[in-house]
Amino acid sequence: MPSLICSVQNCVYNHAMYCGKGDIMVGGEEAVKCQDTCCESFCERRMDSAQSSMGTANQDIQVDCKATQCVYNENMECMAGKVTIAGAGAAVVKETECVTFEQKREQ
Repeated sequence: MPSLICSVQNCVYNHAMYCGKGDIMVGGEEAVKCQDTCCESFCERRMDSAQSSMGTANQDIQVDCKATQCVYNENMECMAGKVTIAGAGAAVVKETECVTFEQKREQ
């Protein structure tokens, strides 16, 4: 399981840069750069909602991935040792991204 660091402080699952969801899905079926990816598991933390959602924050979580052109994607699962999700101030899924994404080289 990858080690996950997440700067999306506005996500209901974010607890001090770790994720309390337990697993995430990285989107980006057509991605060729990290800006083409997103964290599909993002859920905006609203002022009227609880401080955080269920779950205990963990650094090591399951990362499933739709970005098939990423070198770390093996059968829709991320095999990177460390994954970084960015999107400080995100209000919607498309404002997040997987910074770890690295496009496969053509051989």
